[in-house]
Amino acid sequence: MNQTRPERGVLEADLPTAVSPRPVPEGAALDHPSLYFNRELGDIDFNWRVLWQAMDDRVPLLERVRYLAITSSNLDELFQKRVGGLRRQEEARVVEPSPDGRSPSEQLELIRNASRPLYSRLSALWRHTLEPLLERKAKVRILNRYELSKTQRQRMARHFRSNIYPIVTPLAVDSGRPFPFISNLSLSLAVTLRRCEGEESLFVRIKIPVSMGRWYEVQPGVFVPLEQLLKEHVTAFFPGMEVTGAYAFRVTRNADIRFDEEEAEDLIAAISEDLRERRFAPVVRLEVEHDMPSEVRSFLAENLAIHEEDIFEASSLLGLADCGFFADLPLPDLTFGRWSGVTAPAIAEHNRVTENPPLFDLIRQHDVLVHHPYESFSTSVQRFIEEASAEPPGPPLPQTPPHHPYESFSTSVQRFIEEASEDPQVLAIKQTLYRTSDESPTVAALVRAAELGKQVAVLVEVKARFDEQNNIEWGGRLEAAGVHVSYGFAHLKIHTKIVLVVRQERDGIRTYCHIGTGNYNSTTARLYTDLGLFTCDPEIGEDLVNLFHHITGYAPEQNYRALLVAPWHMRVRILEMIDREIAHQLEHGDGRIIAKLNGLDDLPVIQALYRASQAGVPVDLIIRGHSRLRPGLKGYSENIRVISIIGRFLEHDRIFYFHNGGDSEIFIGSADWKRRNLTDRIEAAVPVRRSELKRRLLAILEAALADNRLAWDLSPDGSYRQRLPVAREGERGLQQVLMERVSKGGP
Repeated sequence: MNQTRPERGVLEADLPTAVSPRPVPEGAALDHPSLYFNRELGDIDFNWRVLWQAMDDRVPLLERVRYLAITSSNLDELFQKRVGGLRRQEEARVVEPSPDGRSPSEQLELIRNASRPLYSRLSALWRHTLEPLLERKAKVRILNRYELSKTQRQRMARHFRSNIYPIVTPLAVDSGRPFPFISNLSLSLAVTLRRCEGEESLFVRIKIPVSMGRWYEVQPGVFVPLEQLLKEHVTAFFPGMEVTGAYAFRVTRNADIRFDEEEAEDLIAAISEDLRERRFAPVVRLEVEHDMPSEVRSFLAENLAIHEEDIFEASSLLGLADCGFFADLPLPDLTFGRWSGVTAPAIAEHNRVTENPPLFDLIRQHDVLVHHPYESFSTSVQRFIEEASAEPPGPPLPQTPPHHPYESFSTSVQRFIEEASEDPQVLAIKQTLYRTSDESPTVAALVRAAELGKQVAVLVEVKARFDEQNNIEWGGRLEAAGVHVSYGFAHLKIHTKIVLVVRQERDGIRTYCHIGTGNYNSTTARLYTDLGLFTCDPEIGEDLVNLFHHITGYAPEQNYRALLVAPWHMRVRILEMIDREIAHQLEHGDGRIIAKLNGLDDLPVIQALYRASQAGVPVDLIIRGHSRLRPGLKGYSENIRVISIIGRFLEHDRIFYFHNGGDSEIFIGSADWKRRNLTDRIEAAVPVRRSELKRRLLAILEAALADNRLAWDLSPDGSYRQRLPVAREGERGLQQVLMERVSKGGP
């Protein structure tokens, strides 16, 4: 590999920096808090980078609206999980500091201070930039009640009487009626009223029924937020009373509710109880309209048991995640445009040889690597599972048109699963399901395989954050179809993405495997970049058989010859490979490490990378989200570079590259180098051994490092700066480069 790093372009777009690192004292040990960024504040910085996409006028308008909605949704999750978790620690009087040396209370204060500017910028960007642009470029107007014409008011009044008035339930608060429960992320009106002049003001809460849709289209292209509609007609609920005000507010509750793992004998019951508790969890944030009177704010704060510093005032709409509705308007000229993933070149060539040939024939010849959404999911993974189940084989299955980013998920993974379910020679299919989609073709194929008498085992992770209820329901449906369903462990989350197909062939039983970096979910496959390896390598197959036996039964003392498996030995192997690069660097000067991850916070791994840098090993880290590691610190990390890539697709694939003196080792898998992945989750990373595929993965990494359009460089002080092309240099955005490559028929 070329040891020369790509030249950095001109830097632009300094964004606010939340992480606030401390000065490093001379001679500090590798565990000194000053060597680490704060994890929660790193999440806020990541969301600034996402919001920048909404601020960047190089991005199509509707995509800018989508990025705004994503940032708002991410901020909701930050408060639910991260702030909620810190609040639990604070209440439990946890005194152990974070790796950057801060107590839970200190971190909460920092998060409040750092998230408020982000919240304000979100609100202002919608009101002053994106909303006017929608009117000018998309001919979409979003009006409040004062801006409606007489005809529009009449139309809205009819809609209110017919569709809204019957379902709304005003809830009064007085001496005989307690303050009502306000559900998580619900949008409400705080209504104040009185019987006559001079009497004490009364309070009523109205829950806004956004399940019907947040936006009422009063005429084509003209929308009114539902809370404005209710404000216009709020007096209809209170005949004989004087309404003195109606103000929107929104509540965020702690979603970091944990069941007692020691007592959780029935995991499903424990998760169901966890979901019930989440609805009634403490409030961690209150959002209010800017014109809400102080006495109403105080009344809400008192009854919701929240402090003033946890109240966020919006200058525009509350719940801006709902603006994602406008990103899906049928206006292709204002979007990135539809990307149709191609069939992976190896699979396409295989298809040309024989009409609709089984993927098993190709995988027997050599390993196959697919990259979604550039290459299709349905013609690879989904077809692979489908092929495994017909008795006898039926007519050729209709091909799903590719519609995902890079390589379509539905033309690779989906095909693998569907072929396996239809193949009479397949004896068993085993798969993990972390997140799946509604009407999932993958689940349908597994049900079909069970109906045809195959042994089908599915490991459903019921602790997948915010998908718990959905996964419990899927597990029930699979069990009803005769699938063996396991729900994993109370103390470990099953995060690995693996499929094992056992097939009877002329020379005996053979295992076919798919190990991926992303979920078996055709919806997220349209948006996430992920890698998957198809192989019938017997060593990898044996490892997967052992891993499934461990997860479904009692077999903790397993040995894995090829796979890196967490939480048992993945971290140990990663540390060994980092140490090996140090040895190569000291002996031959050719150490080299590249890792592409979603996040980095595991202290043993970070400290090993610091040691590698001190030994002179060049380390490049492509980390989309947060990083605790501080790059560029003299004496510690001056040989480490960290970049973040934010683009039209969510960078989700994980690749680990170790130069190993020219005999490189490269892995793909589901695990980030984060403590939770390496300690609290079942993960698997697979070695990619075929030289052609290794070169392809290295080319992806090199394209990422050369990016001068989407990449952000992380500085020692925690600031991120986006790259620009240098003079006379064209743009090299990673995602555009990869789309062009597959469009031209290259991998």
